Amino acid sequence: MKILHLISSPRGEASFSIKLGNAIVERLHQNHTNSTLKIKDLTQKPFPHLEEVHLNSFFTPVENRSPELAEAVKHSDTAIAELMDADTIVIGVPMYNFGIHSTLKAWIDHIARANKTFSYSEKGVEGLVKDKKVYLAISSGGVYSAGAMRSDDFIEPYLRTVLGFLGMTDITAFRVEGVSMPDLKDGALDKAIQSIAL
Repeated sequence: MKILHLISSPRGEASFSIKLGNAIVERLHQNHTNSTLKIKDLTQKPFPHLEEVHLNSFFTPVENRSPELAEAVKHSDTAIAELMDADTIVIGVPMYNFGIHSTLKAWIDHIARANKTFSYSEKGVEGLVKDKKVYLAISSGGVYSAGAMRSDDFIEPYLRTVLGFLGMTDITAFRVEGVSMPDLKDGALDKAIQSIAL
């Protein structure tokens, strides 16, 4: 098994999403002793936000790309190759202002490419990233999986939609919640790690 662990928190060792993601990876290693791991810290080498040059590079045939366009497409090509090579993807997802961190959004924008990771036909859209297992390690200051704040959870529905659009429909989410709430924060991480069932 080839595991790709994506980190999108800039908080390093203090990050709950990284700690939860590491726990998922550790459990995967226990269950698949011959597994290999590639860590992609999106905060250390952030993907550029999409600009005109990137979009032009995506839609220009390889043989017609200028040196500038050939350079601009490298981020996307590398990310897609890493994604396609992996069997299992673990994505650390801290909640910031009800959404995902911009580093993760930039990565998604570079992997979502027509005729590379999805295609349109007379039958509709087809995701081309197949046979992958995805684990989401979501962290949040409040509780969004249930209760009054559930309708404000835009992270899991968004990721299930965009990853599913690309063909990754086998998605399991684990959450460390309430890390800013006095009555929940002390036990939040242990509770989340105990919930990991692979």
